[in-house]
Amino acid sequence: MIAFCGDRDILKYEGVLFSDLYFSWQVLCQGLDGELSGTTFTVSNDNFVVSGVEAGGVIYLRNADGTLDGAYEIVSVDSETVLTISVIRSSSEDLATEPGDASSVSYRVSTFDPQARQVFLELTQYFGIGPGNGVSEIDADDIIDTEGLRIASVYAVIAGVYATLASREDSDNGFWKKSLHYQRLFEKSKERCRISLDVNGDGSGDRSAAGGSIKLVRE
Repeated sequence: MIAFCGDRDILKYEGVLFSDLYFSWQVLCQGLDGELSGTTFTVSNDNFVVSGVEAGGVIYLRNADGTLDGAYEIVSVDSETVLTISVIRSSSEDLATEPGDASSVSYRVSTFDPQARQVFLELTQYFGIGPGNGVSEIDADDIIDTEGLRIASVYAVIAGVYATLASREDSDNGFWKKSLHYQRLFEKSKERCRISLDVNGDGSGDRSAAGGSIKLVRE
């Protein structure tokens, strides 16, 4: 495990971070020759595999007349030039929903994976487990349910992204307020987290840790 959340999770809260406010230095690939047919997106002059595109990522698509203009989740990387994409789904288990059909589509795959990985280290350090705590005998892979940590991680990533955007702007654009808003959500969510750990590998929790007062307890 390298992160508690992915780009798909961030898209659910702040789609604009993949359309207008993406980080140009974190673009994996982009082009102008995309073809969309249902949930199948195909390009001819790119290589999604080499670019590091993965399921759970986000792709921004736009055609010339603007009838297609939005960010969509990447359901699967089917080949070097073909993706299955979908309108954002409630669950990764749901069937893909097609955005429509379009040709000559401009596309961009950007990511906030570096930020999510950093938050992962900070959260595991906070809970006293590896890899954030390098001397702990307990690792993040021992966590049974990461849902609470996923939500906290999303808030932390978005807070950090808006802080970065705010620091680059001269005018008052509300980015600092959004950063502080998500930072507060992160702190509250982190404190509410109660994680169950399967240390002995039997499939059931035998230790737990609560965000409000970090202390590993045998169950």
